[in-house]
Order: sequence, then C-alpha cells, then structure tokens
Amino acid sequence: MDESQQARIALDRLIADRGENYADLSRLIGRNPAYIQQFIKRGTPRKLDEDDRRVLARYFGVPEAMLGGAGAEGATASRLRAMPSVVAVPRLALGASAGSGTLDEDERAAGVMAFDARWLRHLGVRPQRVSIIRVDGESMAPTLSDGDDIMVDHDDAAERLRDGVYVLRLDGVLMVKRIAIGPLRGRFSVISDNPHYPDWTDIDPVLVDIVGRVVWTGRRLH
Repeated sequence: MDESQQARIALDRLIADRGENYADLSRLIGRNPAYIQQFIKRGTPRKLDEDDRRVLARYFGVPEAMLGGAGAEGATASRLRAMPSVVAVPRLALGASAGSGTLDEDERAAGVMAFDARWLRHLGVRPQRVSIIRVDGESMAPTLSDGDDIMVDHDDAAERLRDGVYVLRLDGVLMVKRIAIGPLRGRFSVISDNPHYPDWTDIDPVLVDIVGRVVWTGRRLH
C-alpha cells in the first residue's frame, strides 16, 4: 500500500469517526463539493495539495504526515498535534428575518464556518447540532443588525424554552426574535428589540415552531 492510498484511508476514517461529510470538508478547503470524495474514492488528485492537507490536518488535529505530507514528523508534527481541532459548522442558504419576515424556502448549506472545538464545548453546544444563519432586517437592533451571522443551537429549542433570543417560525415565516415567558401561564411573547417593529404577546406555543436558541453572533465592521 503506497503513501497516497494510506492517506486516503486515514482521511476516510477520520471523516467517519468525526461524523463529517465529504462535501462540507471540500468547502472548508475552498474546493468543489465533490473534491474530497473524488480524492478518497477515485484517487483524484493522487495527493492532496499542500495547503489543503495543512488545513485538514489542523481541522482533525492530526500530524500532516498522516494525510500524505512529506517531512511532517518531528517539530512540525508536534506543532500540528498541539493545534486545536476545528469543527465545520454549516452556513445555511437562508436568512432569519429581523424585519418584515421571509419565507425559509431554501435550507441548503451554502458553505461552512470553522470554529475551535473546545470553544464550542465552552459555549455548551454540540458541534453537529448548530448552524450559522444570516440575520435579515433591523427589527432586533441594536442587539442584532442586518447581515449579522448568528449561531443557532438546535438542541436548545421548545423543550428548554426560556427568556432569550431564538430563531423561530411563526405563520410559516422564519424569524429571529426575543422570547419572553408569560405573563399568562403557558404562554410567551415574541418581541422585537427595535421599538419601531411589532411584538406578538401571549402567544399559544402550538402556533410557534422554535428552531433554536441564538448563542453567538458575528458581524462585519464597516
């Protein structure tokens, strides 16, 4: 068995053990969605590009030599082993409205964003149960602005509902709003942080589908 075949087998095992998929890892290294599958199943390309191999080694927290790198032992391998592993979180091709409301017709993954696995554990989330969604509109300003990326914890949904910012569906519309429990027992209010936008008070929970709790936000500075 040559080195390139060993690298393909090793990468395939890492993907299976981590519960990843070929397409997301291909996007992580900036390639077309079929790239990693073609490398593993068809041997095309025969060897991973040096930059691609470095990113994947860091992602899985393994020595670069494991994925076919030459001369990666010694100090380089030690540095790679010391690097934190990162997790690819899907970035969905839709926006959660913080305005007048948008329909969530397209929930395809539009790519991934990489996060340190230990940092995600510090947030208290499972990497396989979070996603990144774009904020559309200004109804949650100043807490959230149009164009912000938010991380949604899909484990933290209706069963654990409490005061906080959530992504939810109301009348078939995907939106991000603040939820306030009560005042009527068994009901809650859906609130816009921007006072110029409407609220919905004392909603029957059966009318709302809670997608998940917002646990992190990132934005571009202008």
